[in-house]
Amino acid sequence: MKPAPFAYHRPSTVDEAASMLAATEGKILAGGQSLIPIMSMRLAAPAALVDLNHVTGLADIDVSDTAVRIGALTRHGDLERNVAAYDANPLLRRAVQHVAHATIRNRGTTVGSLVHADPAAEMPAVLRLLGGSVEVVSTARGRRSIDAEAFFVGPLESALEPDEVAVSACFPHPPAGSGSAWLEIARRHGDYGLVGVGALVVLDSDSSGERGGVPDQRGGHPGARRRHRRLQRRGVRRGGLGGRQDARGRGHRPRG
Repeated sequence: MKPAPFAYHRPSTVDEAASMLAATEGKILAGGQSLIPIMSMRLAAPAALVDLNHVTGLADIDVSDTAVRIGALTRHGDLERNVAAYDANPLLRRAVQHVAHATIRNRGTTVGSLVHADPAAEMPAVLRLLGGSVEVVSTARGRRSIDAEAFFVGPLESALEPDEVAVSACFPHPPAGSGSAWLEIARRHGDYGLVGVGALVVLDSDSSGERGGVPDQRGGHPGARRRHRRLQRRGVRRGGLGGRQDARGRGHRPRG
């Protein structure tokens, strides 16, 4: 099948994109790896597409002391290969490696995946697990940041208003003394995961600096619920996860 007829707009700035989106009640096109198939199956028929691919400055990956911030045009593959992002926040690469196949990751965008809000997708679960946020822009309300807890409303539904453009996403670094892991079950690598789990464990320190209990555990489960939810448990005493070595978990990369 082919998409229904639509108008095509190619802005050169974020403000221009927001104005076009408000005027046309269309959809934003970034990577298009989810939107175009849905349009081709006539499950969506927007009157217009507003193409962000000619807007400069939206493909940056900024690694600061506190977070990894990615632009709306950052491809999954670029995030996967970014060494600074991996060193600061290993969970990002561990999860994004499971997003579809390499050809999809080279075109699809991480922010686009967040906006698509598929409960089986990896990166929405990571954003929720790390307590991140999405920054959006509109002509009517200006710029605002939406926390992950409020961003995902339901299956394929986010808190983004129809006239808002998602311009970036912020993934906070896990604290020092933490470890993370990502596991996923699929019929074959790159297919939609039947179920997955992401975990973040924070080890405590006693007065001598030796790691002890586990004051904070978080888990995310893509594919297990109608919308992404972060599970959290606090205050596990030393040995509660089988001792310090086991508490670090498979694939642990400590920080600090």
